[in-house]
Amino acid sequence: MPHLTGKELLQNPFYNKGLAFTEEERSKYQLHGLLPIEIRSLAEQAELVYQKLASLSDSYQKNQYLMTIYHSNRILFYRVVSDHIKELLPVIYTPTIAESVIHYSRDFSAPSESVFLDSDHPERIEASLLAASADLDHVDLLVITDGEGVLGIGDWGIGGVMIAVGKLAVYTIASGIHPKRVLPIVIDNGTNRAELLNDPHYLGKKKPRKTGTEYLTFIDAFIQKAKAIFPNVLFHWEDFGRDNASVILEKYRNEVTTFNDDIQGTGVMMAAAVHAVAEVTKKPVTEQRYLIFGAGTAGVGVTEQIREELVRAGLTEPEAVEQFYLIDRHGLITADMENLTAGQKKFARTEPELHGLTSLAEIIEAVKPSVLIGTSGQAGAFTEEAVRKMASFHERPAIMPISNPTHLAEAKAADLIEWTDGKALVVTGSPSDPVSYGGVTYQIGQANNALLYPGLGLGTVLAKASRVTENMLSQAAGSITRLQELDKRGAPLLPPVEMVREVSRVVTEAVVQAAIEDGVAQAEIQNVAEMVEAAIWKADY
Repeated sequence: MPHLTGKELLQNPFYNKGLAFTEEERSKYQLHGLLPIEIRSLAEQAELVYQKLASLSDSYQKNQYLMTIYHSNRILFYRVVSDHIKELLPVIYTPTIAESVIHYSRDFSAPSESVFLDSDHPERIEASLLAASADLDHVDLLVITDGEGVLGIGDWGIGGVMIAVGKLAVYTIASGIHPKRVLPIVIDNGTNRAELLNDPHYLGKKKPRKTGTEYLTFIDAFIQKAKAIFPNVLFHWEDFGRDNASVILEKYRNEVTTFNDDIQGTGVMMAAAVHAVAEVTKKPVTEQRYLIFGAGTAGVGVTEQIREELVRAGLTEPEAVEQFYLIDRHGLITADMENLTAGQKKFARTEPELHGLTSLAEIIEAVKPSVLIGTSGQAGAFTEEAVRKMASFHERPAIMPISNPTHLAEAKAADLIEWTDGKALVVTGSPSDPVSYGGVTYQIGQANNALLYPGLGLGTVLAKASRVTENMLSQAAGSITRLQELDKRGAPLLPPVEMVREVSRVVTEAVVQAAIEDGVAQAEIQNVAEMVEAAIWKADY
């Protein structure tokens, strides 16, 4: 406990215990007269909060109520969510977080201990980082966003700060990283959304976004200041726009310890899923044929990560690339198309017979993929015709509409099971209820990055890894797959979200071990399991 007393103590969310302060503590910290005389334990407080949540029918109302707890009593917040992970993780993050982003300016109540950086003022970066981190023990992890490419909803400017806050909350709940060792950061680079530019209540900069060299110069200034202030920190990039996300990752991946969840995190989750597909179908990942519907940042990231798995499994780089087909808004990506991104060019097809294909059904007819992954945000894009056609070519087709939030998914799990007569191996991006069909209950795996990035982040931090290697990512994917029992019909391809802490622990250990193997771990590590156990923070007074 720091040297805080009275109202200052009660106003500090990291140290405030609310009614749990004992008589002795109330005397010691000058709290008599500032609290009712009732003393309630953490467990009692958590139960009362949960009862209040049960009276709220709307997920966004629950989110807002939990955030009031977050701002006043951080330990109580984490205790409540940790006690009800399956129910409340979707409330504090995907899919409800989208509403928090959209309504951020309207419902603003507190800055959430976040850093707000203005891209017009690079000279303020250092002072801002130091001021925001002054009350923290030591910063190991930064989650940074500029709100341009919020998954499923696009450019929401400064509202993207809630993505960083929510992401870090999941880090703590899932992996146990200490909440006083993390820092959410939003870069206010303006916005291109007319709705925000014309909104008198919008709290961000009402200017079009900077682009190109002008913006990347600011990013470079931020990275240089941040790595000087926070040695060995992990830079976690979140929801940057298509033109910046991969550029930033590629430019700095060997210079600082960095990770992009939209590119690498989603990719690792899908790598885990395709390993599960290989186990169920008894057909190795190297022999599967992959069709990626949606070739933006996430789609190319998924493609690259699975490609890496194929290379690690024995294929050459050209052989691995040949297993992929990508679809963007103009149809199947072919080499004759203009304005392709670098990632799209790498996987562009050259076969003359594939040029000009636009409908999913005709592309499936031509390509005959065994794995179909949707990252497009186009609701209903996986039509019954296309799905039935895919099932006609494969006994157990893998069909994975992973776009978020739910209303943007390419298909519903229940439809995919029905249209394929129970054959489809289904993974969705948002939670899906079990599907009963033909006497079998199909549990639907969710490609929830919360199963991956908390363990990856904690493992990277504990190892003090100088960079995030491909082996660290691959071992994270493999550790997730090994947790599943896939020999039963209807079993999910990925672990359920209620296993997030168990999964994170396994991923953390796998990542630390991989960092050691790759020679990038700078920490002195005697026993990986003991090191991880000792590092896990628990929500308790």
